[in-house]
Amino acid sequence: MEIIRSKAPLRVSFAGGGTDVSPYPEEKGGAVLNCTIDKYAYATLSVVPGGAGAMRVHSLDYQLSVDYQRSEDLAYNGELDLVKASLRVLRGEGPQERSLDSLELFLHSDAPPGTGLGSSSTMAVALVGAFQRYLREPWTPYEMAELAYRIERVELGMKGGRQDQYAASFGGFNFMEFTRSGAVVNPLKIPNETLNELAYRLLLCYTGTGHYSNDIIERQQESYRSGRSETVEALDATKALAVEMKNQLLRGNIDEMGRLLHEGWELKKRFTEGISNVAIDRFYARARESGALGGKLVGAGGGGFILLFCDFARRAEVAKVVAQMGGRVMDFNFDLHGVQTWQVKQPR
Repeated sequence: MEIIRSKAPLRVSFAGGGTDVSPYPEEKGGAVLNCTIDKYAYATLSVVPGGAGAMRVHSLDYQLSVDYQRSEDLAYNGELDLVKASLRVLRGEGPQERSLDSLELFLHSDAPPGTGLGSSSTMAVALVGAFQRYLREPWTPYEMAELAYRIERVELGMKGGRQDQYAASFGGFNFMEFTRSGAVVNPLKIPNETLNELAYRLLLCYTGTGHYSNDIIERQQESYRSGRSETVEALDATKALAVEMKNQLLRGNIDEMGRLLHEGWELKKRFTEGISNVAIDRFYARARESGALGGKLVGAGGGGFILLFCDFARRAEVAKVVAQMGGRVMDFNFDLHGVQTWQVKQPR
């Protein structure tokens, strides 16, 4: 038996989110600033050569174990559809003889879907990484990101952009540009002093509510396609803000991050309805009153995790208020690696 393990890092988006969602990038060009953190999606792939092609999937997050004996078993029905789509696409990438191998997958993530950290896309990248090792394919990070995008957005029809797949594939701090001709990932060389100070000033807080990004993104797409001026202007300003935040970060102007995060959050709320709500607005206002200089939901909106940039002397007070409101601070640090895979050595 061959055992392969893969892990891909989750991400936080600082600026530009939404401009990577079609058709905006194809028509006007999108720009996103994000980084990966030390929270991961994990995939373990066990291979039995010539085992008649059976598949078994164990999802530790959903406490499910499912067997798929035939291709008809991979019909989408709301249960582990991301995994089914991955198996459909990735098994088709390999040589014919490998279709007879029996596969067993064990999957889990440090953050469940609906939290805004890109966990679904990150899991797709972790699966691509495991299959890359299994199929011995020389896929580049660009190709891995596009495969994950194809699994989610094309095969499964999930709404969303491209930044999550690229963040998990490349890792680190990146300024990403998305156009009709493709994606360009620009890794940012940020001094350790700047990274340490930024990590110290940030709080990543679970608001206690999840979100369903598909509906929010679909409304955003419709608003943009219909030419709604507020949506178009907010997306244009969000792209410009991503460029400004990247420049300020490279110059080490950490204090500007609070102002720019707040400005970006105000712009994001103009994309479409449902991005914020009364509970999120109250949560954010209380955090600002206690010492947060700015912040934003890190996903499409509606709930999940909120990223707060704090006055260094009042960071502990902000964390205390977050807990009082029923939120939870998640300790994290930056991770500068993209998806990683390795072979598990078997005892002799």
